[in-house]
Amino acid sequence: MKNLQAIYFVIFCGLIGFGLQADAQTDQPIIDMHMHTGLPHPVPPGTPSLCRPEPCEGDVPATVDPEQLMNKTIEIMDEYHIVKGFLSGVDPAVVQQWAQAAPGRFLPSPFILKPQPSDLEKLKQAYAQEALAGMGEIGTELMGISPDDPSLEPYFKLAEDLDLPVLIHTLGIGPYMPSFRSSAGHPMLLEKVLTRHPKLRLYVENAGYPFRDEMIAMMYQYPQLYVDFSTITWVIPREAFYDYLQSFIRAGLGKRLLFGSDQMFWPEKIGEAVEAIRQAPFLTSQQKRDILYNNAVRFLRLDHSADSE
Repeated sequence: MKNLQAIYFVIFCGLIGFGLQADAQTDQPIIDMHMHTGLPHPVPPGTPSLCRPEPCEGDVPATVDPEQLMNKTIEIMDEYHIVKGFLSGVDPAVVQQWAQAAPGRFLPSPFILKPQPSDLEKLKQAYAQEALAGMGEIGTELMGISPDDPSLEPYFKLAEDLDLPVLIHTLGIGPYMPSFRSSAGHPMLLEKVLTRHPKLRLYVENAGYPFRDEMIAMMYQYPQLYVDFSTITWVIPREAFYDYLQSFIRAGLGKRLLFGSDQMFWPEKIGEAVEAIRQAPFLTSQQKRDILYNNAVRFLRLDHSADSE
């Protein structure tokens, strides 16, 4: 009888410990390194959230009203204790509207779809006025433009000169746009950029999915290169995401992985993205904190200290 009571006591203590660990996770701050004020192309109201591979069906309807999208995004950020978000959008006025609605909460950045000399001059003015804090998402792959295209060189030079954090869409999947090319998203196309700009603070969307080995090789060779895990936390099957994430952990790159939600018109997906990291069975508590917060603090060079476990 005493042995049975001891077993029950151990189980009870274990459950309490698990509950305390879960509570600790929900109370800790998160930095979302991949947020948008929408998409660079129109989406009808109620459009189901993205999913791959087809045939599949999204489970969240799109919120396309600008004010509703902003308010809902900020509300969910509050719920998950997301203290800062790297935010980009094609309309600079909308990006500023979000930044003003939640002062200090966002790092406002331009979504770059098609490089234009005139736009570059406007960007220089915006950075000089401190209206912007980062560059990207550089989404030129959506137009079939690879990162080593000469038209992007002035953008990378500007970002390096100003020491800006830069997000780039360089991977094998993306929206169904006529000019999108998976071949323009191969990670090896970043090599010329990184050798020309060794001080560039660059991070790659979704760790170049599904170019796993190529992305790991690039990160080994170029220590300034970071990656985020954003859309694939909820667009592809969870098993496929975990397989990909675990490859980077096993490769020893856990200190250079960033969290992002890439919520676009589906702010409800922010929570799903967070839980995909929290529930990963192969991540330690410290690895989860690194991905959700600590690595971003280091990459962004924020003033406050990174959390400890």
